[in-house]
Amino acid sequence: MAVHRARLAPYVEPHLARRRAGVAHPVHDFLFTYYSFSPAKLLDWQPGWPSSGSPALLAKRRPLIRSTLALLRATATRAPTLGCFGLHEWAMVHRADRTRHPVPLRLGGTGTDEVVESHRIGCSHFDAFRFFTPSAEPLNALRPGPDDRAAYEQPGCLHATMDLYRHAFRLSPLVGSGLVADCFELAWDVRIVDMRAAPYDLTGTRLDPTGEPWTAIKIETPEGKQEYVAHQRAFAERAQPLRAELIRHCERLARDSSAPGDRSSE
Repeated sequence: MAVHRARLAPYVEPHLARRRAGVAHPVHDFLFTYYSFSPAKLLDWQPGWPSSGSPALLAKRRPLIRSTLALLRATATRAPTLGCFGLHEWAMVHRADRTRHPVPLRLGGTGTDEVVESHRIGCSHFDAFRFFTPSAEPLNALRPGPDDRAAYEQPGCLHATMDLYRHAFRLSPLVGSGLVADCFELAWDVRIVDMRAAPYDLTGTRLDPTGEPWTAIKIETPEGKQEYVAHQRAFAERAQPLRAELIRHCERLARDSSAPGDRSSE
């Protein structure tokens, strides 16, 4: 428990200090505000099923276990699709009067709109696509919906990789805190790249505990596109063993939650 708390304290404590001071961080607060897992729960140590949790909780989570397993399996079967260049963040502010964060746009409104309109947008992640502005939504080549995630999710998507953290904590404490922390740290790194490639001007924003300043991944340039794809590929490789581990956990939980004679989870 002490090792777990010490591992996550450098992420959690600055967030809590900012929250007490009423100061928001456009990058680092995301994992604590968008995802519904409190800092206290993240710091709490749970060994995982069957040492933590209960048969009653396992039975209650059975539908979630099965749907999560189906989504993870479907994602794992696909090769990473690279080349979206993080344009989902740009599409969220296309022709908008206000940005999603209190930060100016690096290229201004007109320049940002031109980037969106001059690229093919192929966002496969519903929870990104649903935030597209009305003018950008028709520009997306795909139509992911809330009920067909398994038909679209692919391992090259940065948001699908971040969502490994969501899958892990939603199954906690049936999934142990070590795997939750592994997925959290990967999501933390992905979020930084996600925002470095976004249209916002975050000059001077400190992105990590070492105090290194932010630099943009200029996806509107050939060099920026290459840098973004390299990050996509690296994150997909890092995510693969975590996704596989989550699948193994879900398979075991599905078996243990099945009624006698029910083989539908196999």
